[in-house]
Amino acid sequence: MFLMSKIKAEIIKYSKMLNSTKLSALRSGNISVRYKDGFLITPSGKKYSSLKNKDIVFVSSEGRFDKKKGIPSSEWQFHQDVYKNKKEAKAIIHAHSTNATAVSTHKRGIPAFHYMVALAGGHDIKCAKYATFGTRELSKNILKALKGRKACLISNHGQIAFETNLSKAFELAEEVENLSLQYITSLKLGKPKILSVKEMKKVLSKAKNYKRG
Repeated sequence: MFLMSKIKAEIIKYSKMLNSTKLSALRSGNISVRYKDGFLITPSGKKYSSLKNKDIVFVSSEGRFDKKKGIPSSEWQFHQDVYKNKKEAKAIIHAHSTNATAVSTHKRGIPAFHYMVALAGGHDIKCAKYATFGTRELSKNILKALKGRKACLISNHGQIAFETNLSKAFELAEEVENLSLQYITSLKLGKPKILSVKEMKKVLSKAKNYKRG
């Protein structure tokens, strides 16, 4: 129980940071952490500023949860599917961050205009096709966009990032948002130069040993 309580407190900490860093406003977006045979996730419809440990919901790997103890985020299905298909995923951040969402509304991902795109795991950041939130169709689209990657945009919706812990997942989501802003800015100047796949392979190789302080 101590471990569960500690994880819930960490989820609340980063949920509030979604607001304080302006990565997501009010109650938009959601956060989860893998736990035992399932995951702990933010609840549906509650402002992050008012979250308590008792509000964080446990969902089993089969998608079961106790309604008496709370209703999980309406997006819990794609968290479930990411954990099932990405064994390395231990924590997930989903945000409606301004710039990532803006890029996603054009149904476009982020190409290799900057080498830091590699931090998401591939030579570009894909954009998952649109589907209604909270549906299995959206999960399938997200998994496709996450193939070989740790983050993607979601068309007309936002972004998702996963990592081996919550701190790293949050940082990756911040990186995606920053890259989105830089990409939008570069487009204002014209068509940016895109790094070659050959160069990005070199960057990806170096990125594996990149230590973030």
